[in-house]
Amino acid sequence: MPDPYAPALPRPTEPKPYAPAELRALDRAHVWHPYGPMPGRQEPLVVESASGVRLRLAEPAEGQRELVDGMSSWWSAVHGYNHPVLNEAARGQLDRMSHVMFGGLTHEPAVRLAARLVEITPEPLQHVFLADSGSVSVEVAVKMCLQYWRSAGRPEKQRLLTWRGGYHGDTWQPMSVCDPEGGMHELWSGSLPRQVFADAPPDGFDAEPDPAYTTRLRELIARHAHEVAAVIVEPVVQGAGGMRFHSPGYLRVLREACDELDVLLVFDEIATGFGRTGELFAAGHAGVSPDVMCVGKALTGGYLTMAATLCTSRVAEGISRGEVPVLAHGPTFMANPLAAAIASASVDLLLGQDWAGEVARIGTGLRSGLAEAAELPGVADVRVLGAIGVVQLDHEVDMASATRAAVREGVWLRPFRDLVYTMPPYVTGDDDVRRICRAVCAAAREG
Repeated sequence: MPDPYAPALPRPTEPKPYAPAELRALDRAHVWHPYGPMPGRQEPLVVESASGVRLRLAEPAEGQRELVDGMSSWWSAVHGYNHPVLNEAARGQLDRMSHVMFGGLTHEPAVRLAARLVEITPEPLQHVFLADSGSVSVEVAVKMCLQYWRSAGRPEKQRLLTWRGGYHGDTWQPMSVCDPEGGMHELWSGSLPRQVFADAPPDGFDAEPDPAYTTRLRELIARHAHEVAAVIVEPVVQGAGGMRFHSPGYLRVLREACDELDVLLVFDEIATGFGRTGELFAAGHAGVSPDVMCVGKALTGGYLTMAATLCTSRVAEGISRGEVPVLAHGPTFMANPLAAAIASASVDLLLGQDWAGEVARIGTGLRSGLAEAAELPGVADVRVLGAIGVVQLDHEVDMASATRAAVREGVWLRPFRDLVYTMPPYVTGDDDVRRICRAVCAAAREG
C-alpha cells in the first residue's frame, strides 16, 4: 500500500524514444554484448516489443518485421512473452514491494517459491539458496560442497570432477568446470582452479551405457576421491558446451560411485530444468537425486534474473556444524520479491497445464521438420530431445550468414561453433515449429 504520508512526486516525463539508427550508433559506441568484441563487428537487430512467441523489430530486417523466437531467450522464456499471468504477478508484487534486503528479513514470495521448489524437485533436496543468476548458483553449489568437507574435518577435498564438453557459467568456479580445451574459457586455463576431467560421456540419449567408459569413469572418481569434494555435471544434455545428449544411465553410475566413495554429486539443471528435456528435471530420466542441484533460466519464465541452489539436509547440517557454521554468501538482490513472485507464478503456470504434452508435441514437430537437414551438405548430425533440436555441421558455422538466412525465414536463432539449434517456447504452435525448422535448415545450408 502506498505511504499516505509520502509527498506527492511529479510524474517523470517519459524520455523521447531513440530512432533506430541513433539507438544502433549509441549501442555500438557504449554497449558490450555477450561473447563479442568492443565495438561489435555485427550490428544487432533492435527489438521494440515482444508478445507470444514473436519479437517485433523496430525496423524490418531481411524483409521481416516480426521474428518467431526459436531460442526462448536462451532457454528461459518457456511461456513466451508478455504473458498475462506473469504480467499480473509482476504488477501485484510491484504494488507491495519490488525489493527488500534478505539479511535478517524474509517475505512471502521467497518462502512460497522455496517451498514450491522443494515440493517439485527430488525429495532429498530440502533447502534452497536463492541466487541472482545461474552462474552464481553454481558458485554457491561449489562453495557448499567445499565448505561441507571443511566442516567435516577434510579440507583436502577441494577439487571438483566433471566430464569434458560441459558448460556451467562464466564466473570463476563455473569456468573451471567448463571444458578446458574446446570451451569458451580456454584463455583462463592457467589461472583457474585445476579440476579433474573425465572424457565426455558417449553420445546418444537412447544408447546403452558403454561398459568400458563406465569402468574408466568409476576408476577416475576412485583415484581422486581423497581430494574431490564433488562431481558436477549437466544431466542428460550438455548445453552451451556442445548441445550433446547422453544416456541417463551415466547419471546412475555417478550416483552409485559418489555414494560408495564419499563424494558429493551436483546436477546443474539450469538449462534442462522445468521440462525442456521431457522430464520436469533431467535427473528424472535416470531416477536419481543429487546432493546439490542448480536451477535457473526458465525459473521466472524469462521475466527477471533469478536462480536457486538446492541441497540435502546432510549438506546443510554438515555446513552448520562446522567451525564457520554459516554459508558466507549473500547477493544484494538475493530472493528479490519481484523475481520470486514471478517465479512462483511461472512454476504454477507450467505445472497447471499439460507441459509434458506440449514439449512432446514440439519434439515431434522438430523431428519431422529437421529430418531434411540430415541430407544437406556439411551436416554431420541431427538430433532432437524434448523441445530441443540440434543440427551439427562438420565445420564452424558462419554466424552472420546463418543468422541472415534464419531471419529471412522470419525466425530468430543464435548459432554458435558448429551448431544451429533451437529450443522454442512451449507455447509455440505447430505452424511456427515448422517455420523454425525451415529456418534451421536454411541457416545450416548457408552457414
